[in-house]
Amino acid sequence: MPLLGGIRPPIAVLCLLIVALAGLTAKVLGPGGDVVVPKAVLSSQQHFAEDGAIALRASIDERVTDLRRTAAALHAGEPEEPERVLSDLGTTYQKWTGTTVVDLESGKVLAARGESIPLAWLDRDVLTGEHALTPRMVRLETGDVRLMTMAVLDWKDRPQQLLIASNSLSVPAINLGPFRSMAVVARDGEVLATEGFQQSEALNSDQERKELTFLQKQMSRLSDQAATRTEEHPVSAREPGSRGYPGVSGTLLGDDYSGRVTTAGYASLASSDPEEKDSVAAGLGLTVVAMLPVVQQQGAAETGRELYGLVAAGALVALGLLAAAVLWAAVQRPLLRLFLESRRLARGDLTRPVAVPRWGEAARIGAALERLRAQLDGSGEGPGAAGGRARVGVRVPLAVTAVLLLLWCVPVGLLLNRTDGSVSVPATMVNDQRDRTDLVADRVRRALNEAQADLVSTSRLIDADDPGTTGELLTDALREHTRYQALYVVDDTGEVVARAGGDPHDWSDAKDLPLIRVSGKGERKPVIQAGAPVPGHQGTTLVGEVRVEFLNSLLKRPGLGEVRVVNADADTLAAGDGFLAFEDLPNDALPDLVRAGNVPVGAGPVENGLLIRDGGSVTVAAAAPFSGGGVASDLGWTVVSWQNAKDFQIAAYEREDRSVLAGLLGLAAIVVCLGWVYLVVARPLRALAAGAEKLADGDLKTVHFPRYQDEVGAVVRSLELIRQQLQARRQNQARRSTEPRLGAGER
Repeated sequence: MPLLGGIRPPIAVLCLLIVALAGLTAKVLGPGGDVVVPKAVLSSQQHFAEDGAIALRASIDERVTDLRRTAAALHAGEPEEPERVLSDLGTTYQKWTGTTVVDLESGKVLAARGESIPLAWLDRDVLTGEHALTPRMVRLETGDVRLMTMAVLDWKDRPQQLLIASNSLSVPAINLGPFRSMAVVARDGEVLATEGFQQSEALNSDQERKELTFLQKQMSRLSDQAATRTEEHPVSAREPGSRGYPGVSGTLLGDDYSGRVTTAGYASLASSDPEEKDSVAAGLGLTVVAMLPVVQQQGAAETGRELYGLVAAGALVALGLLAAAVLWAAVQRPLLRLFLESRRLARGDLTRPVAVPRWGEAARIGAALERLRAQLDGSGEGPGAAGGRARVGVRVPLAVTAVLLLLWCVPVGLLLNRTDGSVSVPATMVNDQRDRTDLVADRVRRALNEAQADLVSTSRLIDADDPGTTGELLTDALREHTRYQALYVVDDTGEVVARAGGDPHDWSDAKDLPLIRVSGKGERKPVIQAGAPVPGHQGTTLVGEVRVEFLNSLLKRPGLGEVRVVNADADTLAAGDGFLAFEDLPNDALPDLVRAGNVPVGAGPVENGLLIRDGGSVTVAAAAPFSGGGVASDLGWTVVSWQNAKDFQIAAYEREDRSVLAGLLGLAAIVVCLGWVYLVVARPLRALAAGAEKLADGDLKTVHFPRYQDEVGAVVRSLELIRQQLQARRQNQARRSTEPRLGAGER
């Protein structure tokens, strides 16, 4: 009989699955071991490093793009003096530490602003070849590293000039929060810039200075490890099934000092789109490392936790053995006896009666076999009357087995390790939620400031008296600046002079209105407009409508939950997920958090974090108002984020998830194994019982074909042999009954 057929394989598989699930339960529901730092804290540091890498990449790419766009805009106009070029550049974009214009033919410096830029690194390889004018990292005499960005100024009938702008590779100007430090690391592991460390002179004791020295050494060691790991390919470095950040990112665990363990997250600079190849920052080989000392956990396991897994596993083994015993006693043993009895009858052994099981289909088949035995040995001529048929079938033991296993699956999956609103959430998670929200707010604010600065740069090229040329200029600008959905020029009467893109909206030139404003209440989505006065034309303004989808893309960050941009009235203007224009925030506590964040404190509004316990759920929320300068800082907008604490990798929630998983695995074992028994044994057995009874009732014409090569199939084959014997016996009887009549006719 095949090993994979019959009743024994599913019972054996069920026993193996129960033993495996019991072992898994004892491991995952028991003590989790001594966890030095919660996984949630480590993941938060990784997300913080990713946010810092995104901010640094965007900052570098924007500076490079702005310089190249400025050079392209200058080429379209009349030649300007180098001093005027640098003056206009510094007025429009306040982002470079130094700018210089050099005559390419003579090498003479024509104009310079800001810090002095060394020129010893300029050679033929920098200016020609495949990588000509590619931004370079240059070390100054002071030891600091600067990123040099270049663009050629080429006017007709003038010698070519090289516009050079330098900016530092410093840590992005973001709120690091208390005790956190961040570093920018080169490809070889060298720390190029750090932020967050206190000055040694400002410390009051030798102990604090020792701790500072320890943290600085930890940053150097962890940065070297991070630089090595970021050399891997993003696909091979990422854990299977994980997605999100397009570059290489991860976590590191350092040494401990005074009861605090240094944790670090790292992330390489990567393009926002993996298919995008034109990100300058992504090709520099830089890595951002965020380090935070956290208090080491002591005695994280609860009292009695070590017994939970063993008790649950023992209960599963006991119920599993009982369930297997039910299947063995009620299904397997009767079926095997029927197999032996049917084979005995098929061989012609009719000396003893058939052992008829007590109930179910097996009892019906046994009774039919006994009637067939009587017909074969001649003790009962002709089909006898069928006995009483038992109503209870093989489905009953299957149901009993399922109930026994559900007695374990349901309590474990729905009752064991359940959490409520009293779950302890590390304070680090609340602080990180607040600081990361502030980082997102800074990104959105800078993006709006950048949008307005681009309009200022473009407005200098506009000739409002020539609508045709202005329209072509706006079309080219709209093609280059993907953050806009429409560009148009409005005169002092509010009439649109030239346009490109979507339909324009009303724009008022009142002096009390900000250069960035929002409208469209009642429409499908809000209208965000930025304006820049056109020089030389009083009352004429270049207006750009910022795409809401562009702002939404800035808000999508893993590990931050749902993120929205709201105005001073807490109405939604943009969101990482879907939203309705100007809709209210879903939680009553969030508008209060927005209002609290906009209360001036000291130098201005500050970000706030909040832990909301509502019934059985725990929510971590944060609000960060716009601050830090630029035209967007006075809008009164706030970035709000919140997420359920169940999304954190906290021990209590992990135990709850593991309990649910154990219950689901047990349920899967029930469905697979009992479904196997039902399809392979129960249904064919019911058909066999009906066929055996018909055969015992005298149906000798129906041929019995076995469906499976198992115990049921063997009984079916025996029935077919018995049918053939009965048919041969009937034919012999009919032939003997006709022989005397033939002889009488001959006399």
